[in-house]
Amino acid sequence: MSLLVVGSLALDTIETPFGKAERTLGGSATFISVAASYFIRPVRLIGVVGGDFPQEDIELLKDKEIDLEGLQIKENEKTFHWHGKYSFDLNMRDSLVTELNVFANFDPIVPETFRKSSYVCLGNINPELQKKVLTQLDKPKFIVADTMNFWIESKYNELIDLLNFVDVLIINDSEARELSHEANLFRAAKKIQSYGPHTLIIKKGEHGALLFHENELFIAPAYPLEAIYDPTGAGDSFAGGFIGYLSKTEDTSYENMKRAVIFGSTIASFSVEKFSLERIKDLTPLEIKDRFNDFKRFADLSSI
Repeated sequence: MSLLVVGSLALDTIETPFGKAERTLGGSATFISVAASYFIRPVRLIGVVGGDFPQEDIELLKDKEIDLEGLQIKENEKTFHWHGKYSFDLNMRDSLVTELNVFANFDPIVPETFRKSSYVCLGNINPELQKKVLTQLDKPKFIVADTMNFWIESKYNELIDLLNFVDVLIINDSEARELSHEANLFRAAKKIQSYGPHTLIIKKGEHGALLFHENELFIAPAYPLEAIYDPTGAGDSFAGGFIGYLSKTEDTSYENMKRAVIFGSTIASFSVEKFSLERIKDLTPLEIKDRFNDFKRFADLSSI
């Protein structure tokens, strides 16, 4: 099966109480693609970077068998740059600098060889661009989308329109409340599902995730980590692990989606242990398997 990922590629500057990383590899498409590559290869990537994007980062993506035919490189422009600072409560962060640069005029073009992709993950970008990607595809089997408060506030109608074409929406609890105009998460989930997606995943950070599928609910735990250095990209790593596992198994049943949620949580738990992609770029199958089994043990998920 084939997996297509669209989203941002970035050079991030990250500050946390535990250190600082300058212009390090980031972006939704980057984290999603690398996470998914542990389950399915090649991963097809669509995005845009400037001429300042390091060649070593290009090589990292190639090493993970990420197909870069859909990556636009604008040699005379600069790559999207975000500078964020986290407090000791790593759920809280301040955006100090956001420079869209080449991403400001991003026009996603799906190469002919990508258009029959069966599985699609729409990373957190303008919903109009997410929709534009879908219009270039030939009847994908399964579509997962992510979004954020900024798009809910500035592109609400466009986002609601997109959700008509989406199978799974992945958002956090504050985004679910804002999108649905409901304070209660269970009412919020039902309302969002009425917009189109039959499945909703609400991420709750250190408190795990909720999987709503039609009338079913699965509560997934968070992994108990002693050290969290950088939460940037954790949600995208989750999405990549989730869609990567579904693509590998070619099974989108509720029971298999529960397993996919745990695999997504597994990759995300590695992601936060170091800055950027340092922790997830060289995972071994044994590391992933052992942590997945830990998740099962912590939550008594013996049935999955």
